[in-house]
Amino acid sequence: MAHGQEREENAYASVGPSLSVRWVQGFPKQNVHFVNDSTICYPCGNFVIFINIETKKKTVLQCMNGVVGVVATNVPYEVVAFSDRRLKPLIYIYNFPGLTRRTKLKGSVLLDYTLLSFSYCGTYLASYSSLPEFELALWKWESSVILCKKSQPGVDVSCMTFNPMNWRQLCLSSPSALTVWTVEKSNQEHYLKAKSVKLPMEDGSFYNETDVIFPTSLPKDLIYGPVLPLSAIAGLVGEEAETFRPKDDLYPLLHPTMHCWTPTNDLYIGCEEGHLLMVNAETLKVTILNKIEDTTSREGCHLINPVTMAYQKGGVLISGIDGFVYSFIIKDLHYKIEDFLQVEEPVEHMMFSPSYQMLLIQTEKTLTHSGEVCVWCLEDGTCASRICLNTPATVLASSPSSFSAAVGTQEGSIHFLDVRDPETPRAVYKVFPSEWSVQHLLYDQRGIYLLVGTSEGCIFIINANPSSLFQILGFVEVGKDILQISTVSLLETDIVEVMVLSPLPETGRSRLEIFTLPTTLPQVSTSFADERGRLRDELIAKFLYEIEHTLSSAVLDYQSHQVYGFCNQVPYICSYRLPEKEHSGICILKPYQKVQSKHYGPGMLFLSPHGLWLTTIAKGGILCIRDVHTLETFARSRSHSHQGHGIQSVRISMDGKNILVNGRNDGTLVYLRWRRFGGNLASEILEYCQKLLISLSNTMDEENDYLSILKRESLNLGSTSEHTVNEDTKLSIDSSQEELTQVDNSKEIPWIQQKSQEAIRKEVKLFSKKRKEIKTGIKALAKTVLTMMEENEAIDNIAKLEQKEFSLDLEELERLHNENEEEVAKIRKDAEMHNLAKAYLAELIKEECWNAMAVKGRALKCFHMPYVVENFPMKERTDEELKELKRVLQQKKIETECLKLRKEIVEVQSAITLVKKHREEEDEEEEEDVAVKTSNLPNYLLGSLSTDFGVHASLLSGQLELHSREEKINQIILLKDVIYKVKTIFNNEFDAAYKQKEFEIARVKERNVRIQEIILDLDLEEVVWQPEFDDCEKPERTLVVENKEITAHRFVNPWQKNKTQFSVTSKMEQWLLTRGPDTRHRALMDMMGGVLEVKKEDILRMVIPQPAFMAKPDAVWSEEERKQFKEYEKKVKELNEEREKYRKSLEAEMKKLQNSIQESTQNFDEHLKRLFERRVKAEMVVNQEELKINNLVFSLLLDEEISSREAFLNNYLIKKQAEKNQTSEAIQKAKEDLDTYREHYDNLLAEDKVLDRSFKKEFSEIPSHQVDILYKLFKRRPRIQKQKIHSDTAGIVPFGERPESGKLNKDAFAQLMKAMDDLDNISNMPEGLDPLVWDHFCQTRRAKVENEQKVKQKAAGLMEMVAFLRRRTEEDEKLQQEIEKVFHERIVLQEEKVRFQLNLTIQILLKQGQVELENFQLLLEYPDAILINKSIIEDLNCVIRAQGQKKVASMMESKDVHKGIFQIEWEHKKMEMEMEDLNQKAWDIQMLFFSRDRQKYLNEPNYETLIAIQIGVMEQTIAVLDKTHKKNVENCKKLLKKLGRYSNQKDIANYTLSCNLREELVAVSERKDICNAIGSQLTCEKIAKEQYENMMHQQKLTNISKQQAEQISILQAEVERLRMKTFPALVQM
Repeated sequence: MAHGQEREENAYASVGPSLSVRWVQGFPKQNVHFVNDSTICYPCGNFVIFINIETKKKTVLQCMNGVVGVVATNVPYEVVAFSDRRLKPLIYIYNFPGLTRRTKLKGSVLLDYTLLSFSYCGTYLASYSSLPEFELALWKWESSVILCKKSQPGVDVSCMTFNPMNWRQLCLSSPSALTVWTVEKSNQEHYLKAKSVKLPMEDGSFYNETDVIFPTSLPKDLIYGPVLPLSAIAGLVGEEAETFRPKDDLYPLLHPTMHCWTPTNDLYIGCEEGHLLMVNAETLKVTILNKIEDTTSREGCHLINPVTMAYQKGGVLISGIDGFVYSFIIKDLHYKIEDFLQVEEPVEHMMFSPSYQMLLIQTEKTLTHSGEVCVWCLEDGTCASRICLNTPATVLASSPSSFSAAVGTQEGSIHFLDVRDPETPRAVYKVFPSEWSVQHLLYDQRGIYLLVGTSEGCIFIINANPSSLFQILGFVEVGKDILQISTVSLLETDIVEVMVLSPLPETGRSRLEIFTLPTTLPQVSTSFADERGRLRDELIAKFLYEIEHTLSSAVLDYQSHQVYGFCNQVPYICSYRLPEKEHSGICILKPYQKVQSKHYGPGMLFLSPHGLWLTTIAKGGILCIRDVHTLETFARSRSHSHQGHGIQSVRISMDGKNILVNGRNDGTLVYLRWRRFGGNLASEILEYCQKLLISLSNTMDEENDYLSILKRESLNLGSTSEHTVNEDTKLSIDSSQEELTQVDNSKEIPWIQQKSQEAIRKEVKLFSKKRKEIKTGIKALAKTVLTMMEENEAIDNIAKLEQKEFSLDLEELERLHNENEEEVAKIRKDAEMHNLAKAYLAELIKEECWNAMAVKGRALKCFHMPYVVENFPMKERTDEELKELKRVLQQKKIETECLKLRKEIVEVQSAITLVKKHREEEDEEEEEDVAVKTSNLPNYLLGSLSTDFGVHASLLSGQLELHSREEKINQIILLKDVIYKVKTIFNNEFDAAYKQKEFEIARVKERNVRIQEIILDLDLEEVVWQPEFDDCEKPERTLVVENKEITAHRFVNPWQKNKTQFSVTSKMEQWLLTRGPDTRHRALMDMMGGVLEVKKEDILRMVIPQPAFMAKPDAVWSEEERKQFKEYEKKVKELNEEREKYRKSLEAEMKKLQNSIQESTQNFDEHLKRLFERRVKAEMVVNQEELKINNLVFSLLLDEEISSREAFLNNYLIKKQAEKNQTSEAIQKAKEDLDTYREHYDNLLAEDKVLDRSFKKEFSEIPSHQVDILYKLFKRRPRIQKQKIHSDTAGIVPFGERPESGKLNKDAFAQLMKAMDDLDNISNMPEGLDPLVWDHFCQTRRAKVENEQKVKQKAAGLMEMVAFLRRRTEEDEKLQQEIEKVFHERIVLQEEKVRFQLNLTIQILLKQGQVELENFQLLLEYPDAILINKSIIEDLNCVIRAQGQKKVASMMESKDVHKGIFQIEWEHKKMEMEMEDLNQKAWDIQMLFFSRDRQKYLNEPNYETLIAIQIGVMEQTIAVLDKTHKKNVENCKKLLKKLGRYSNQKDIANYTLSCNLREELVAVSERKDICNAIGSQLTCEKIAKEQYENMMHQQKLTNISKQQAEQISILQAEVERLRMKTFPALVQM
């Protein structure tokens, strides 16, 4: 077998005996790849295995740096690439089939590569790494350089492929995302650009995503400020804000599982949900292909979860976990499913060969789970044969005494195979020792016994000879979790020593158990084992040893003098001396020799067949062979690695030449051979092998003959190896009743269970008679006991025995009693724990809701009214809150003082500057008064009614002044303090009311005592009203459970019962001692009825005793007796009268007490009613303050959101500016490279033109006609025929010839040069041309062709660079647009922030009816209104008022002037009139007439007496008139009273009418509403009509007033004229 091996970095090369890998067998754990049309390869452990499909030849390539990582192949170049899995891994590229290393790629990856992929065109390799880089790299593998790389942190990729038609496109998919990467090239620079594919949702629909960074559909809120994106609300300012979406906006998308490319640069995506997608690689448009339902398709074969996919012409092949391969025929946007192939197992991987003539299908099936046993040829590693046991296998061992092998299974059975003919192995026998899984199988060195170790710590000893039918001799019990079994079976002895290693995890030690099996055990096995098959310890000489540290492996040397152990926790191999003397118990072994193992992790030890080599293996994957005496290593080989958890087992052939090493988790079997095998190393083991073969030769021949017999018997009888009982039934014993039952034997019974049943059967047979006697006695005894119980039921209770007295089995009774007690204790324990949990929860609730409250929540109820008033539960303010409040108060006080000082400074300056202007000074003083008044904000501007509770709000900032964040926080702290004070004030009032109620209840109780006494005295049936506190008024009562609340019977312990009885007895004795003699008490009761004096209350119970003679008839009474009877009647009458008086007094007293109680409780109810109104107002104040706090908190939150948004925009702008700088640099560099490249291209193009133009000059010496012929030949180019694809594969290869392949370009150029050689042939030379000229011509033409090829390559490169520059320019323009958009967004956000800071949300208290709206139309928006402070309006009104007063003063001055003028004119007129009057008087004097009265005055001397007489007559007349007036007044008063009564009647009638009017108004209002609802247009017309009528009426009145004014002016003129006529005319005499 061919073998390749990397020889570098081999840290374990050694001189002397060394091992080499001969062949490797293994099964793929990764995908299998095609190297060419006939060869596949796959990684297996530390090797890459190549298999020729046609010849079945295997080739192995070993990775010397550990396990092979990922593998990729390149078919055109026939190379394979793989990575190792060490720190800073490398990628190796090897040629095939030479297996020589082409190159080694070294990158910056630290841990591991997860994916490798070759491009179909060109020498490009893509690699993807996992943690921590998550890096995608593009390699030019021929030159071992990284062209470009890109990291995407946190993204795991499951599949990576190149576009077969374009190496510049890659597709990377994971279960949650799909990304298409594009490789852009500019000259020699390469760049990776990623584009994510937007996958549909799980239901197949597409989600309309909105722009997260610049959302355009956000609503505008004019009340609560700007509406920001969700990322700003979440407080995100970094890159996570660009992709942030809330949980509700996240929808589950499709999960890609596999993808493949098409020749049209499209992608087919298979999804976990069963959808098939098609993605355009250029536009990334996703299309869901629709399935064409086929009614003829068979049921049960549906695509559930596509795992792998392969493209073919017209569709794809898809397979999943159901084990079917389906053919998807795709046409347009639809596909049809057809069954292609049915596989037994789920398909893991599927791919076509390069020629598409073969399909490779890789399944999940493994040999271990199927129980397949393979026979391999040791020389070339080919599989000679295989046999399937159809059961999961665990371990295998080969017998040295016969051509047989044993296979252990999970179900506990052992299968024996006949391998005499390697090509036809047969399962000849099966033993079933137990149902426990078989973990260890080991033959001793001579093949006498087969030791079987199980998971439960039992070791079964089986006769290894087929002649004994593999008889089970017995079993030995050892510790569980057996680590290793070691045997020593020497030729010169007749015993087999066995050592078993098991752990002791509880003590941190290891236990060794050594026992001896004689070779004659098969003949005496019945005497060595007990009835259940267990070998007796004393007969097998079993000894126990313990080691003070843990071992992972231990073997016993062949001299049985010492034990070799591999330490588990430290890297040492130790030897331990066994004591020579026998011992009992456990012997502790101490290390005798200790060497470093130089292994990684715990390992295993194995002895060679001759016992002189100690083989060590460990987790590091290195095999070391040591000398058993010195423990020094003389040979080692690294066949496995620690990534595959090292080596599981190793086997050395009997002659020591062959070594098989099996990996633990890498699934690799490695065959090692010695490079140099000779000298003492070979002679010792070969000598031992020869002796052993001689001693076993006869036994082997006999046993092999028995194998042939077993083989024939197995063919004739079927499965004879199954140990089944031939009987249909068997006996089993019930543990409690010992009854024989019938058991079904259809199931196979293990050997250990058979032995147990046989032992039980023997015991039953041996003691059957005794058993029957015991059963008969028990039945008789039970009958006697039942009779005694019946007799017990018939006797008296005092002589009756308890039920437990008849129990004969006291132990059983005690056991049941104990079980009952345990069950009760368990239930009680559960109940206690449940109660404890409830008590803990109650304590937490109590601590949180009761103990933590400084003011406990409680309520107060009225006595007679349904009012309930609750207080405010309050917690104590923390030190941090008090400290913060103190800081804010101190800051506010400082600000107030600063404001006062500033105001004083302003006042002093204004007083100095305004001394000369007294009036302006007064105006300023008025303004200051107004300012002082507005400093104490009214409630409607304060936003709450907290001042009604006496809380000072002077330190609160005005709602229109809260602009900064610090002011808002301080305002929140002060508002919380206001709430705390309001609650505290109300709680104080509540506590006072609570104490008042306690006092009232106590007073009612005190009065009820007297009322109760009166009721008892009067023998009334009235119930006394006794008020009590409810639970809501005393909530602490709910925390205490009283005995009367417990309905269940209380459990009392016996000691508690004794204690209670003792306390009752002691109290009774103490009471009897303190009572003393009762002579005085009895005398008082006999003589005076128990009282010393008669109380007034006893009158009602007092009875006058009847005389004794009243028992006789009235006729026989004597006179004395009749007198006594009369006295008796008199006393009875007096007693009844006294009793009646006392009863009435008691009733009056009771009524008075009840009225007093009623009055006091009603007064309390009134007080509580007012307190209830106070509570409503306090709650209103608290809600108002909390509303202000919520508004402030919302404004702070919105401020933070705006800041977050601003910070994000700044970060995003910085990021985009950095990207813009990068793109600008890239554009500048691309331009420079393009200019340089274009210059080279122009030079090359110029050289090509020069070559064309200088042709005739170079051949100017020859004739012109020859020059023309040569020029035609110079322009002639050979025709290159394209390689045609074979006709048999042209129709099935979907991709055809891949373009832009570097190898194809090189091949085409080489073909062109070859064709040029044909053109340069001398046969194509024109006639008559000199051969030297022809040679020169050929060289010139070849140079021209080569130059043309260079020009073509340069032109292609130039086009690439131009396209690259155009893409970079487009990216730069796009980034510039995004930057401008960010700037615009920042400006808008800043404007919104300023507007938000200025437009404050304030709270205003408005009285009901203060704001009136016309036509009851409520406006919700005021776009043309502004809210300003009232002080501004008041200041403006003061200024207007002052200016108005100035104007009024000026007008008054003007009025005074006009008034003076009018006064002078009036005085002038007056003087003229007086002059006219004087003239008139003079005329009158001249014309004077004397009447009789005047004459009488002049002539009568006693004129005054006459006047007095007239006055007296007039007084008498006045007195008469006064008397008449008083009489009239009295009449009027009577009339007024009568009218008053009549007015009251009218008032009553008016009240009745007003009630009716109210109802009519309601009806009218309803009719108006109906009218308004029915016809609003009529209402508007009516209003317009009314307005028109009012306008016309107003105009009419205006006209009438004008007419009346004219008439008044005419009348005034007429009055003036008439008045002038009344003046006297004084004519001068």
